[in-house]
Amino acid sequence: MKTDSFALRHLGPRENDLPKMLETIGVETLDQLIFETIPSDIRLKKPLDLEHIMSEYEYANHIRVLGRTNKVFKSYIGLGYHPTIVPPAIQRNIFENPGWYTAYTPYQAEIAQGRLEAILNFQTTVIELTGMEIANASLLDESTAAAEAMALLFDVRTRDQKKNNVCKFFVSEEILPQTLSVLQTRSTPIGVELVVGNHEEFDFSTEYFGAILQYPGKFGQVYDYADFIKTANEKEIKVAVAADILSLVKLTPPGEMGAAVVVGTTQRFGIPMGYGGPHAAYFATKDEYKRSMPGRIIGVSQDINGNRALRMALQTREQHIKREKATSNICTAQVLLSVMAGMFAVYHGPKGLMYIANKVHAKASTLADALNKLGVYQTNTAFFDTIVVKADANKVKEIAKQKEINFFYIDNETISMSMNETTSFQDLNEIIAVFAEATGKDAFEVSENVSEVNYPESLSRTSSFLTHDVFNKYHSETSLMRYIKKLERKDLSLNHSMIALGSCTMKLNAAAEMLPLSMPYWNGIHPFAPLNQVEGYTKMLKKLEHQLNVITGFAGTTLQPNSGAQGEYAGLMTIRAYHLSRGDDKRTVCLIPASAHGTNPASAAMAGMQIIVTKTMENGNIDVEDVRAKAIQYKDTLSCLMVTYPSTHGVFESAIREITQIIHDNGGLVYMDGANMNAQVGLTNPATIGADVCHLNLHKTFAIPHGGGGPGVGPICVNEKLVPFLPSNPLVKVGGDQAITAISGAPYGSALVCLISYGYICMLGAEGITNATKYAILNANYMKARLEEHYPILYVGEKGRAAHEMILDCRSFKEKGIEVTDIAKRLMDYGFHAPTVSFPVAGTLMIEPTESEDVAELDRFCDAMISIRQEIEAATKEDANNMLKNAPHTLAMLTSDTWNFPYSRETAAFPLDYIADNKFWPSVRRVDETYGDRNLICSCAPIEAYM
Repeated sequence: MKTDSFALRHLGPRENDLPKMLETIGVETLDQLIFETIPSDIRLKKPLDLEHIMSEYEYANHIRVLGRTNKVFKSYIGLGYHPTIVPPAIQRNIFENPGWYTAYTPYQAEIAQGRLEAILNFQTTVIELTGMEIANASLLDESTAAAEAMALLFDVRTRDQKKNNVCKFFVSEEILPQTLSVLQTRSTPIGVELVVGNHEEFDFSTEYFGAILQYPGKFGQVYDYADFIKTANEKEIKVAVAADILSLVKLTPPGEMGAAVVVGTTQRFGIPMGYGGPHAAYFATKDEYKRSMPGRIIGVSQDINGNRALRMALQTREQHIKREKATSNICTAQVLLSVMAGMFAVYHGPKGLMYIANKVHAKASTLADALNKLGVYQTNTAFFDTIVVKADANKVKEIAKQKEINFFYIDNETISMSMNETTSFQDLNEIIAVFAEATGKDAFEVSENVSEVNYPESLSRTSSFLTHDVFNKYHSETSLMRYIKKLERKDLSLNHSMIALGSCTMKLNAAAEMLPLSMPYWNGIHPFAPLNQVEGYTKMLKKLEHQLNVITGFAGTTLQPNSGAQGEYAGLMTIRAYHLSRGDDKRTVCLIPASAHGTNPASAAMAGMQIIVTKTMENGNIDVEDVRAKAIQYKDTLSCLMVTYPSTHGVFESAIREITQIIHDNGGLVYMDGANMNAQVGLTNPATIGADVCHLNLHKTFAIPHGGGGPGVGPICVNEKLVPFLPSNPLVKVGGDQAITAISGAPYGSALVCLISYGYICMLGAEGITNATKYAILNANYMKARLEEHYPILYVGEKGRAAHEMILDCRSFKEKGIEVTDIAKRLMDYGFHAPTVSFPVAGTLMIEPTESEDVAELDRFCDAMISIRQEIEAATKEDANNMLKNAPHTLAMLTSDTWNFPYSRETAAFPLDYIADNKFWPSVRRVDETYGDRNLICSCAPIEAYM
């Protein structure tokens, strides 16, 4: 056995398993299976041109050496990103723990209660610090959260405002520059007119529906916005505030000033900067806007016994279900990072957060006082953590660079500096020495903080926060560790069993790929650090872009989109820019097959496109003639086709090249949704099928873990004609020479986790990633062969093969009184997370095993499904007291004195022999979905509830 082969560790099936698997499928060789699955006219003719394969040990050395070429300077740049202390107890027990980072989105609430509680803690933290009524489970970053706030306020305009097409949105010139860029991107396609200006000179005209303010301002000035918000509200102009969450410990919350929405980032709550991400943004608003909120909301409900149980609330208002009526395409969150930020609040509690905020403000005040004594005068009249001074910026920059310190240089004579949780007196004295040298004066040292408070008393927070029990009892590491472990035990993750979710690709997230994320020379860098300090990042990111170009067959890549849906939007916006550059401003029609992901029409709507749905045939394939007819009908206005390949039905459609040619012949471009790229890599690619742009889910195909529902990375790869339009950033030069404005806040989006995909490709190489695709197809067809005698398979290719996933048709079981949800819940008793439920077809299960599951696990899952099929046969519509309807069965049920069920406890909890060896117990019974929506509670219970 080649112990240094990463592919051997990543791929599940062993070589001696292949004969059995191939015989079960009914093929002679693996190559025969691939030939029967993928149309020959789109097969790649030669191997991918990637560099030699590294072993895990070689990669570890490589990434360490490459990382050391990054220079980790002391960062006082600010602008929404700050050095922070990641509590080791949180780093080890959550950030580096596969029990947390390999979990899936908590759609199956009964086996996600731990994660749901952790997110509820996050929501509670946000609600209380912002002074708002409801918060979601996090968004992608502060800039995109601000854009979502603008979209929400546009959506909830008054009837008269909509009737009179009131479309102006005021943006304070204090807004962060990256946020302004994202607002510019998002506003134009939906018909919002941005007006940037000084909030103190705003005229509150009836032409405006909303405004956004920065609190504190981009360079630290703290303004009292109470009068502005009061006047705006009187004029029916709703106000969003982008607020620094740590400052809200000390300053009056925007909610208490009357804000309609408050957004920001929780990065400084114990999340490393990571050259821009991932970080959990927050979004809080008024209860009356809850049905227009983007993203997910975690709510309190109860199980069928009336016990408290958590779930994703208001699931039917998720944006991708609204399709083209959506105001957002974001149906994801930054769960892993929000869990960390929420746990930061739990660990420190209100007193700990107050201590940190006091320390940060005191350091800023002490530095301002010291620099004033040097004659370097501080100009902010009120501040929390950031000061602005007048000095010779070029001279200061040269000296600071030698001392490995980064400030933000506003212009040649103005410098801003943001203090943070890590700032010490030694740091302050280094800064003082820099300015002393620059001004030719004698340096001096400070050793204690000045006591002055540098914001008006009228802005000092008076309301209490985080009084709930959970924020006041886990302040020792022992207690926190046990609390985290208690929550972890309630969640089923990949470290317990296979998660066979179709369209979601829950594959191995190898430890060798994950370890570099904890290295300070990767995670300690500010996204706006000078380029000469980020040589390692630049090389890694450029290499990853090249790898993805090779894999997709395209000419250019941007890594900026920080989710798959964000990638969809970015791809459509480059298409839009291409047409506009040619004067084709009428090309706004987007054709979308009826079988497409729900985020596809939502993304197209956000990009300002007119959505025309094309038919799907009975066999699940795209109706080519309907595509042709509609492409010809709209040939003068056709912008693009959005297509998922292989299809959402798990089939490689042989007509794909004909379809893409039809679009091109009628003046449109082709966007390929990369959700199913795990069935393409190394065997075919988007360029070969005729696409012009695709997005990739690095959190699916390229091994970034799902993290319980985020982080994600959704880069887009484009052909030569679209390269000029790749997105830019206002502070770091990225993108094409005709670049659209920013898609997300940081130049490379969630750059830190891109290391994972880089490592995945480097260690597998061309042969390994191609074999990963082959084994994904092998595993899917092996499971199909085992299950098709028991469950109808809804769609197959022309030669009877599935791609990397398949759909089990469960609709006929209604005759037995069994719904597909019952099967999903019963699988929990067998130790498995359900496959994708009722997508893309209601009443079905979509199964995707991935390449990293071994045959023993595939067999366990198949055995469970076959056993459940027998249970379905035994069920009757008249008698709902059966194992499927009562599932899942909890430990409390099994150990209860009473047992009022017509089957044994053993059959309920241990229906197959393998289960006893590694039993997973759901912590609650089936959750009452509607109760939680009728009684929407999205934060922890008040302290009185515990008394």
